[in-house]
Amino acid sequence: MLTFLAFFRDSFGPFRLFDYVTFRAGGAALTSFLIVVLLGGWTARTLRRLNAQAAERLAGLVDPQFIDKEKSKTPCMGGVLLIGAILLASLLWMQLNSPIPCALILATAAFAGLGFIDDFFKVFYKRRDGLSAKMKFAGQILIAIAALYLLGRDPVMREYLRQLMVPFFKQPVYQGWWCLPLSVIVVVGASNAVNLTDGKDGLATGCTIFCALTYAVFAYLMSHKIFAGYLNIPFLPGAEEAMVFGSALCGGCIGFLWHNCHPAAMFMGDTGSLALGGAVGLLATVTRQEILLLLVGGIYVMEAVSVILQVGSFKLTGKRIFLCAPIHHHFERKGWTETQIVVRFWIIAGVCALLALASLKLR
Repeated sequence: MLTFLAFFRDSFGPFRLFDYVTFRAGGAALTSFLIVVLLGGWTARTLRRLNAQAAERLAGLVDPQFIDKEKSKTPCMGGVLLIGAILLASLLWMQLNSPIPCALILATAAFAGLGFIDDFFKVFYKRRDGLSAKMKFAGQILIAIAALYLLGRDPVMREYLRQLMVPFFKQPVYQGWWCLPLSVIVVVGASNAVNLTDGKDGLATGCTIFCALTYAVFAYLMSHKIFAGYLNIPFLPGAEEAMVFGSALCGGCIGFLWHNCHPAAMFMGDTGSLALGGAVGLLATVTRQEILLLLVGGIYVMEAVSVILQVGSFKLTGKRIFLCAPIHHHFERKGWTETQIVVRFWIIAGVCALLALASLKLR
């Protein structure tokens, strides 16, 4: 929306800045950051007055002796503020003249809406599982398919969606429509993985910062013909808007850490975690780096795999592999403090992000 000011560049020179994607990306990050920081205290107090604490979900993953009750009074649904700030900043600073920004914004809003419904049932109806797993999963799949349809409205993006890019390879290893189901799996999987990671103060938020920054860099390089050619990555006009979106995502998460660091004033809830994961998955799809998400989101993968193994083992043998799942709870039972868990996982996430960026030169 603010980009229209560039039309008045001849009347007022500084308006030329709105022609530069780096300026708009910085503006989006700062806008979402300030909104979350300034409104976070009021949001936490409002949620506390509404008694917005979610019912605890056990689902057979946790031995009853390991259930942590100390945070039961911390309000959730803080994702309303976080995602709202990200979407508002994106609307203000992105050029909404192509399918890419529209798909990113609308799909993230849809994931947030799905998470809000889930949180609403947990908070106000005290249902431990909120929406049924089938309904939530179906909703995520429909949102992912709709997002891919919108992305496919861009002719160049439509062609790229049919290409499977693998790290360290210059050319696509496969071309065909079978890449689309993979993209759906990546978006839905990322949404659920971030949801599982959101179990310690600042854990999911901090890891998402590294993911968003990594994909913002990829989006910027893809939008620059010379850089894309030099690094042997696809050139995609319009991908710079994904960089602005990724910057807004990063700024909002940094702002949310102000209130979500230990001890958290509020949790993001499924409203935030499902949307953040979906947004990261979409950024991976737009930049054609879905496979690389296994490295960029290494913490997400570790958390999700630990739950899959725990559930599978418990159902097949009645025994648990970990003391508690997701795996951050396992380390808690091993004696790590919450701060140790969060900071060490952040370090791993940062190393994974650096390795992912290094793959740009190893092709």
